[in-house]
Amino acid sequence: MQAQPKIKSILDQLNTVIVGKTDSVRDCVACLLAGGHLLIEDVPGVGKTTLAHALAHTFGLQFARVQFTADLMPSDLIGVSVYERGKEAFMFHSGPVFTQVLLADEINRASPKTQSALLEAMEEKQVSVEGETRALPSPFFVIATQNPHDQLGTYALPESQLDRFLMRISLGYPDRAAERQLLSGGDRREMTSTMLPLLSAEELAALQQQVLAVHAAGPLLDYVQDLIAATRSGRWFLQGLSPRAGIALVRAAKAQALVEGRDYVAPDDVQAIVAQTIAHRLVPVGDAGRGAVEQVRAMVEAVPLP
Repeated sequence: MQAQPKIKSILDQLNTVIVGKTDSVRDCVACLLAGGHLLIEDVPGVGKTTLAHALAHTFGLQFARVQFTADLMPSDLIGVSVYERGKEAFMFHSGPVFTQVLLADEINRASPKTQSALLEAMEEKQVSVEGETRALPSPFFVIATQNPHDQLGTYALPESQLDRFLMRISLGYPDRAAERQLLSGGDRREMTSTMLPLLSAEELAALQQQVLAVHAAGPLLDYVQDLIAATRSGRWFLQGLSPRAGIALVRAAKAQALVEGRDYVAPDDVQAIVAQTIAHRLVPVGDAGRGAVEQVRAMVEAVPLP
């Protein structure tokens, strides 16, 4: 399968719904092609949930949406065993996590206990219920949206769960031209229901294999290791990246290269996705005076290219 025409059609369809955010849409597609989970963080009303719906429809996968609230329990996600008198046995009733795309809407409005119920599902693609391990459908993605932590009724995601998200992106407000298009057009959420699936599960698996086959040369890996070493130097962040985060960075860069139509990773691919891939895993040093994303970009500017 030729990857580039298929990826272009995916991007074109998504950009008809999410206007003026081509870079963010490209990042989302790269994240899912890399087989990673996606976290979309921003203020309410800028299109986070609409983007998640559009991604699920375009990739042609079965999906379920869960609205996270303060009273949501882990069993509401995973499922529960119920005694059925006719069968004289407990029967397991699966929860919404047994799907291919799980839209976890406003994930940080649920308690940390419920948030942590997703950890095994996100990492192992399985859940353990009452001593029995149950496999999730393949592929399995979590697309989560969250509101800023300073808003009422939110809980910060545990660091261990943040680390399971391959990327975190922020949409931001649209520019004037894009907002005029939104004001004069139809309801974007309704547009997602008419979107056609552009991939089958087999085609998606083939694209993911092409991502893995993208070549990362030795000097490119040297550059990635220089960036990882910079995060661990103590100059920029309190703690550096783990080896798992380094692997995630290379995988995201390979997906970015494939989206751009190349079969090799260039430094530009790493720089294009590095902030989205590692900023949510890092805490800037106390005297940084800027957020994690800005600190990552400053660090990247200070690390020489190979």
